[in-house]
Amino acid sequence: MINTLTTNLMNFIDASPTMFHTIASCKNILETESFCYLEPNKPWNLQVGGKYYTTLNDSALIAFVINSNDFINEGFKIIGTHGDVPGFRIKPNAEMNTDGYVKLNTEGYGGAILSTWFDRPLSIAGRVALKSDDLLHPETHLVDLNRPIVIIPNLAIHMNREVNTGVNFNKQKDTLPILTYTHEAVKESYILEVLAEALNVKAEDILDADLFLYPFEKSMCVGLKEEFISAPRLDDLSMTYSGLNAILHNSSQKGISMFVCFDNEEVGSHTRQGADSPYLIRTLERILLAFGKTREELFIALDNSFILSGDVAHLSHPNYMEKSDPTNKVLPGKGPAIKVNANFSYSTDSDSAAVFAGICKTNNIPYQTFVNRSDERGGSTIGPVAASHLGIRSVDIGTPMLAMHSARELMAAEDFIYTCEAMKAFFSL
Repeated sequence: MINTLTTNLMNFIDASPTMFHTIASCKNILETESFCYLEPNKPWNLQVGGKYYTTLNDSALIAFVINSNDFINEGFKIIGTHGDVPGFRIKPNAEMNTDGYVKLNTEGYGGAILSTWFDRPLSIAGRVALKSDDLLHPETHLVDLNRPIVIIPNLAIHMNREVNTGVNFNKQKDTLPILTYTHEAVKESYILEVLAEALNVKAEDILDADLFLYPFEKSMCVGLKEEFISAPRLDDLSMTYSGLNAILHNSSQKGISMFVCFDNEEVGSHTRQGADSPYLIRTLERILLAFGKTREELFIALDNSFILSGDVAHLSHPNYMEKSDPTNKVLPGKGPAIKVNANFSYSTDSDSAAVFAGICKTNNIPYQTFVNRSDERGGSTIGPVAASHLGIRSVDIGTPMLAMHSARELMAAEDFIYTCEAMKAFFSL
């Protein structure tokens, strides 16, 4: 199902190989739609009717629209997502020479399905820090080599007869990518030279870098009628694009509509740019202070607010139906899923679930419910973290998908479109 939304999503994903590029992609789109950038280290001058955004660490972003001057009583409507993905980060001093093969020393980031990264053309992207005159503020640049520069080869089945019956991978040994081979002694940093050339800077001016591997193949629609989206980073860039699309089409006349994309969800959110930080509450407070409001009025506004936490959900797998809850199977083409957990790995309760269900029913959008099997431990997301920091009513929802945390994931295009419609409807309230 190729249409404008799915095409835009695939272009967004392909332009966003790391969390830094995701935020850059969001910024580019917001600026084309006349959103005004607010510098974090300067006072904010805000107006009713204004459209604004601000960033943190080049890897987190908050965009908002001030719909009315009664936002204390009408509150904030917030869509939250995250822009980081599981994979591999390149370590410092990464080159390793093994009998002529030059490999890169990497470290796992988040919970990737390791086997899906083998025998796949991989590129490198991230953020590079350079020397500057201000020692407290290095100059930073984004880099994307945008070519298949490394690969992690499998061991042949003849040397690993158990490969199809289950193999434990050692991240320090088995998943190191090959960069090149040489019969000479390695005397320089290949990666440093490649980065310097890509950025047109001197290698000695590069002080450090946050570099990640990413699958080089582009996103595409697959299936009998191209009804599925096959792409890397659907978790969580599909939800991020849905939230971004919603704030661009905001039609609410009440309160403040806000989209926030956090970083580091895949590793616990415990960073200054993660959901488990003061980033969101400080931004909400700065908005109120810009209008001369008091701290008590902030608490009133929070009590009148609602957050829709957007992170992908699990489709029932056709080859493993026994892994799904017996009475709550999530199927393709039936819309986004409300995510429920008795132990509050998700923030949903009956009150907040009813809000999202009501939005969907009113707008003729199908929706379903995801619950883990009672004997399976599921994941979590930003919803409980943000809700516990803010005390805001919150629901966790997600576009359902297969192969979550694979190097390449799969979802029904129809469900992505339904999620976009539901988020737009939320920003019409």
